[in-house]
Order: sequence, then C-alpha cells, then structure tokens
Amino acid sequence: MGQTQNEEFQNKVCIITGGAGSIGMESAKLMYEAGARVMLVDQDRDSLEIAKTNFKDDGRIMVCEADVSDSAQTKDYITKTITKWDKIDILFANAGFSGTSAPITNYPDDIFDKVMAVNVRGSFLACKYALPEMNNKGSIIITSSIMGVTARPGSIAYITSKHAVIGLMRGVAKEAAPRNIRVNVLAPGPVDNAFQLEIEERASKASGTNVTEMLNNWISLGRHASPQEIANTAYFLASNKSSFSTGSVFMADGGMHI
Repeated sequence: MGQTQNEEFQNKVCIITGGAGSIGMESAKLMYEAGARVMLVDQDRDSLEIAKTNFKDDGRIMVCEADVSDSAQTKDYITKTITKWDKIDILFANAGFSGTSAPITNYPDDIFDKVMAVNVRGSFLACKYALPEMNNKGSIIITSSIMGVTARPGSIAYITSKHAVIGLMRGVAKEAAPRNIRVNVLAPGPVDNAFQLEIEERASKASGTNVTEMLNNWISLGRHASPQEIANTAYFLASNKSSFSTGSVFMADGGMHI
C-alpha cells in the first residue's frame, strides 16, 4: 500500500461487485490507497475473506456476500454500505459470469438465463437501488467487454449480455445526468486472470485450437492485459479526471477491436 492518499478520494464511498475477483480487487486497492472507503461484494464468502486480508483493519473496508441478481440481496449490500458510511459516491458494477461455449442451437437455456441474470440484471439492480443513495457528482462504472462491441462464435449468452449492459449504461446516463452523476462502461479485452483463462481453456477444447495464442495475435499490442491495467481505467472513471465523460464505452482491449 505504497501510494499516498488522494484528497479527491478521501472518505469517498465505493461499492464494487465482483469484488473478490482480480479486476475488482485491483480496483479496490487503488481506491482504498487513495483514501476511499470500499464495500466489496461477491457471491463467494471465502474469497471475500481472503480479499479482505489485503487491506488494513482500519474501518475502511467491508465485505458482503451476495447474489447480485437478487433484488433483496442487492438492497442488503447497499443498505449495509449506507448504514455504515452514509451516501455512496462510486458504484462499480463489475460482477460477471461467462457461461459456456456452444453454438446457439445447442446453448443451454438455463445457462443463458444465468449469464443474463448476473451480467445484465445484476447491473440493473445495482443501478436501480444505488442511485437513490448516491451523492450528486458521483460515478457509476459498468463492466462490459470487448464482446460488447464485437462478436465471435460460441458465446451467444456472454455476447448478448455484454451488448445489453452498454444499452443499460446509456439509459442510466441520461437519467442520472441532471444530478451530474456520470455513468460509463469499461470494456476490457482479454485479461490475464482466472476468469479469462477458464473461457479460453473451454474455447480451446471446443475448437481444437490454442485460443490464448489466437487472441494474442488479434490484440494489436500482442498480449493480454494485467488486472492492474484494467483497474487503472476503472480508477480514472471513478475519479474527477473523467468529469466530462458520461454515456461512453471506454475500451481497455489493447486495440483488439480496431
């Protein structure tokens, strides 16, 4: 925890869903180190407890186990946050589920529904219940993906969900603008983390090709991102450095989409 506190983030209240994953955790570290108070939300209690050990026991970190697609559990993590710290300044709707790899004609209905529930409904509920509890001039960040602006075979649920959250973001941005609350999408390309590795291993098995190598060839910068690089973009969107940006898709994909 080497950074000095940034006055801009001092005592700001931040909720991060998918907070025990690599992008959520690295984003939390940056905001915490800059003085923020952070609520980490994830469905895995054990991972949350491990994540909590990355921070000092100084009252600026909380964790909450929750299914982000459930209304009552969404209300619960928001209520716990505002009960302890009052209003919310930053919402990072980052929780995600990749689904499986299959053509649309074989794609399991129940897995499609789960992907949509976590990725789309989870972001919708976070915005719905957090917005009334947010300070004016706050920031909402929703994680989409390179698959939110392009497509490939075999991931119909994930692609559909990541396109959908861009539409959600644009609608919320219009509604939140009178309060000067900014709403943007962060769209990572392939990231060197467990979430992406699972997708690539599954796709490699289904296609009989080395999908990781193939992706690196497609990415203009020739490599996967580190979680820290994606977190840097989240930090920018949470900060006043992005004060005139709303309704936008911020790519962090190494040029994969161009």
